[in-house]
Amino acid sequence: SDLSSGGATSPLAASFGSQLSKMKTLCQEESIKVPKGVKISIKAKIVEVTGKHGSLKRNFKHLPIELWLANGGKEVKARMFFAKSKQLSMLRSVCSHISNLFDGVEKKFEYKLRLVYAHFPINANIVNGGKTLEIRNFLGEKIVRTVHMLPGVTCEKSASVKDELVISGTDIELTGRSAALVHQSCLVKDKDIRKFLDGIYVASHGAKEE
Repeated sequence: SDLSSGGATSPLAASFGSQLSKMKTLCQEESIKVPKGVKISIKAKIVEVTGKHGSLKRNFKHLPIELWLANGGKEVKARMFFAKSKQLSMLRSVCSHISNLFDGVEKKFEYKLRLVYAHFPINANIVNGGKTLEIRNFLGEKIVRTVHMLPGVTCEKSASVKDELVISGTDIELTGRSAALVHQSCLVKDKDIRKFLDGIYVASHGAKEE
């Protein structure tokens, strides 16, 4: 029994657990509802979504799953046969990706970044119609840091909050990557970063509230 072996799992239970993880599920299905006012088309695992903020396209050809529109185009279904538990996780991931496409074309995603400085005020200047950000006076350095937003992403200064930038776009990945480029352009080198906290940090992110 488990008690006689000092609470350790018996070899029988361990082998049974590993067998369970190796067992294949016959058929697994995940679904996601299509919001109102959003058009979606799926052809050969290429998903195209259109809403009031434009259209987005995403390719899922690299995944061994079935993707189709059900319920008269009101639902997206993803199905997989004979998969192990680790592989089944991709079904939910695909649904999450498609859900992000819906949010992007309906509401847009926004990342709010705060300019943090102890002594030298960081000077952020938006040029090129919100497509390029110029950062000056970071730690008093003379160099001008230029960050180009990725396609379809715009940057603006927050109207209500001082020292805040707002990066927005329909594609969650491009928007998040643009915010990361801004953050990574202002990293403190050769100092203790617990003490030198200057930089541009993502304060919050998500779909825009209507």
